[in-house]
Amino acid sequence: METELSKRLGVEHAIFGFTPFPAVAAAISRAGGFGVLGAVRYTAPGDLARDLDWMQEHTGGRPYGLDVVMPAGRAEGATEAEVEAMIPEGHRRFVEELLTAHGVPPLPEGEASGWRITGWMEHVARSQLDVASDYPIRLLANALGSPPADVVARAHDRGVLVAALAGSAAHARRHAEAGIDVVVAQGYEAGGHTGEIASMVLTPEVVDAVGPLPVLAAGGIGSGEQIAAGLALGAQGVWLGSIWLTTTEADLHSRALTAKLLAAGSGDTVRSRALTGKPARQLRTAWTDAWDEPGGPGALPMPLQGLLVAEAVSRIQKWETGPLLGTPVGQIVGRMTSERSVQQVFDDLTRGFERAVDRVQRIAGRSGS
Repeated sequence: METELSKRLGVEHAIFGFTPFPAVAAAISRAGGFGVLGAVRYTAPGDLARDLDWMQEHTGGRPYGLDVVMPAGRAEGATEAEVEAMIPEGHRRFVEELLTAHGVPPLPEGEASGWRITGWMEHVARSQLDVASDYPIRLLANALGSPPADVVARAHDRGVLVAALAGSAAHARRHAEAGIDVVVAQGYEAGGHTGEIASMVLTPEVVDAVGPLPVLAAGGIGSGEQIAAGLALGAQGVWLGSIWLTTTEADLHSRALTAKLLAAGSGDTVRSRALTGKPARQLRTAWTDAWDEPGGPGALPMPLQGLLVAEAVSRIQKWETGPLLGTPVGQIVGRMTSERSVQQVFDDLTRGFERAVDRVQRIAGRSGS
C-alpha cells in the first residue's frame, strides 16, 4: 500500500492514523503506518514532552507526526482567564441545570477537570510546537485551517512536512496558497470537526483542486476496501481517526463509553457545536440534544464553548453518566463492533485492501478480454 507520499515519509502503508493516545500512535507506526499524536489535550508542555519521550522509545525508530489545533479567528494573545471572563452567565447556568437534571455529582474535592481544551488557544499551541521542535517529528498537521505563515516556515526549516484538513475544494486551495505540503480531504462522515461534503465527492474535488500536492482521503474510512476507493479517487493515502478509539491500546478511561461506541450504529452520530463551538461529529446524546434544541442558549464560538463545558465533560466522564456520555466519532462507528489491537485493525485493513485490488483487477481483466 505504498504511494509517493508514503515512500517520502518512509512508511510501508499509506495509512495515517490520528489519535490522542500515544500508545495507539506508536502502535500505528510500528504496524507500518504513520501515527499522528493529537496535541490538543496537552495543557502543560511537560506532559507533551513526557509522552513524546515515550513515543521515541516505543515507535521502533519508525516515523510519526503531531497534530495541533490553531483555528482561524483564535483569541491571539488572550490569557485563559480573559477568555473565561467572556463566557455569559446564562450559559453557565444552562450547563449546571443540565447536569443537575441528570444527577451528575461535582468532581471530588481537589480533583481538577481533566478535559481542558486550552490547546485551541494559539499561545498554548505554540508552546506545544516549542516542545515538538526537540523531537524528530516528520509531519505537523493542523486541524482547523492553515497554520500561521511563521509556523509553516519553521516546520519547513526543520524538514517537517505540514498538513492541513480541508472540507471543500476552496478550503484546500487556500491551504495550497499558504504553502501546505499535504491536504487532508475530510468528508462529512468524519468524527470531530467536519464540513458539509461527503468523502466520495470531496476527495476527487480536492485532488483536482490542489494537484500535484498529495491528498489524503478522510471521513468514514474504516476498511481496506474504502482505502482502495480513496486511492482510486486520486488520494496518496488515507487519514483515519475514529477506528482507533476501540482498540485495546486506546485509553478512554471509561468502559461505559467504550461499550456505547461498540453498540452504536452509523446513524447514531450528529454534527453539533455542543462540545467545541464548531460543528463536530460525535455520538448523539442527551447532551448534544439539549444544546441543539431551539430553546437553548446556543453554543458559544471557539474557544469559549470548550472552556465552558470542560468541567461538565469531566464530571460526565468521571461518573459515567450514560445519557450524557459521548465522544467525537465518525459514522464509521457502525463498523467498530469489537475491541481489537492496532495490529489486528491493520491486518484487517491490508487484507481488505488486497481483496479490493484483486476484485478490480479481475473486473478490468474481463473487460479487456
